[in-house]
Amino acid sequence: MTRADRENNLLKRISSNAGILSLAIWSKPRFNTLLLLLSAVYVYVFVQLFNSDWSEPESGHGPLVLVLALWLLYREWDEKNVAPELGVWRTTGIFAIYLLAAVLYIVGLVGEISQLSYGSIVPFLIASILLFQSRGARFGLALPILFVCFSIPLPFFVIAATTLPMKQVVAEATEQFLWATGYPVARSGVILYLGSYQLQVADACAGLRTLFTLEALGLLYLILVKSTSLARNVILALLVFPIAMLANTIRVIVLCLITYYLGDAAGQGYLHGFAGMVLFIGGLLLMLGSDAVLRIFAKHRGAGSASS
Repeated sequence: MTRADRENNLLKRISSNAGILSLAIWSKPRFNTLLLLLSAVYVYVFVQLFNSDWSEPESGHGPLVLVLALWLLYREWDEKNVAPELGVWRTTGIFAIYLLAAVLYIVGLVGEISQLSYGSIVPFLIASILLFQSRGARFGLALPILFVCFSIPLPFFVIAATTLPMKQVVAEATEQFLWATGYPVARSGVILYLGSYQLQVADACAGLRTLFTLEALGLLYLILVKSTSLARNVILALLVFPIAMLANTIRVIVLCLITYYLGDAAGQGYLHGFAGMVLFIGGLLLMLGSDAVLRIFAKHRGAGSASS
């Protein structure tokens, strides 16, 4: 094959892939209209968040969660399953939800409360789904809408009221584990004394924002798995909170052991980021393990019912 033939084949592949991508994008014109409207309305709010909450490490997951939520909406969006003609009551309900979104948006902008202005995206999307999608298609879009909620920055008073009790639980669990395994450890509140080192359980290690990120990860797993068992979905959703707390505890234990064996510089340096990876990998593995146990239990229960 000559060089010209190879170049022609490459151009044909690029053209084919571009055509497929273009078809995928424009195959859902109503969703594209919604996306363009969303971008136009919320671009100022996005810029504000990137310069404030989303620029902090604890809330840096916000943009990623939003992008994933929009992708999930796109995946579940059904252009063929269009809503019937608007009636009076349905039109009134949709208008009321859009009005609620507008009030939250304006109050948030005027009061410089980013949680309100950005949080208005949820009723905005709900009203748009009611407008463009039929009743049968709306149920599949409920979880992606819930997933959007995890990208909303939490108010400071909520973080302040809930973070300290969670840190105390993680610190106590870490102390009990290290003491049971023979390490010289003591605790005062959220401060751990391990050997000659003093470690404080910080907000990033056991805070509500970290828990929110893990909750979002759990919800994403539920959406992607698409289990038809209601009991399995409910149990997994309820297990996300203890799994997140356990993953936080594992992270703190790993940081304590790194500091104990390698020194304070290692515990606060690049290995601190490694402990963060342990947090999310551990949370994911615990969720996969819990789901596997539930599947095995459901399989045995089904086999037992069939045999009887």
